[in-house]
Parts: sequence; C-alpha cells; structure tokens
Amino acid sequence: MIQITYVEHNGIEHRVDLAIGTTLMDGAKDNMIPGIDADCGGACACATCHVFFDAADKVRVGEPGSQESDMLEVLEERHDSSRLSCQVRVAEALAGLVVKLPASQR
Repeated sequence: MIQITYVEHNGIEHRVDLAIGTTLMDGAKDNMIPGIDADCGGACACATCHVFFDAADKVRVGEPGSQESDMLEVLEERHDSSRLSCQVRVAEALAGLVVKLPASQR
C-alpha cells in the first residue's frame, strides 16, 4: 500500500493507503474524498477528477497523454502540474504524494 494525501480546496487533508495499480481517482472515490466527481467513470472524457501537485512532484507523476491534455485545456484552474486523477496510477514512486483539489470541484 502507498500513502497518498488528498488536500481539499479548503485545506482539509485526507491521508489514505492505496494499492499499487489503482488510479488516484478510484482511490479518492473508494475513500469518499470530496471534490472528485469522476462523472465519466475514468474514461478521460469529463475532467471532473482534475487534481494538481507541487511542481517538484511533476516529474514522478509524469506528463499527461494527448487525450488527457486536450481535456485539461478546458479547465479554468489548470496548473503546470495538473492531471486527471483517472489517468494517474499509483506506483511505488508516488509514496507520500500530496494531491491537491481545485476549488471548482467542491
């Protein structure tokens, strides 16, 4: 299990242990983290699972693919380290990751 911390827009933190291979979106939904709607169920088609990270974590999280980048383009609160949580799989390298949720997803 890998510990991930989700931070709501208001600063409330949720530390959860996630299995390797699960997505950050599924981890949020399974642990009832507010702010991850995941309307498309993880199909990279809605951007309601938008998250972002500290700039230093961008390398270990990785870059979005082309479909994900297209979805991210429509977001008002996009950051340089924005990702769709449905497209980020938990791996050993993500241990201790802090996932931030935008205010637009309350």
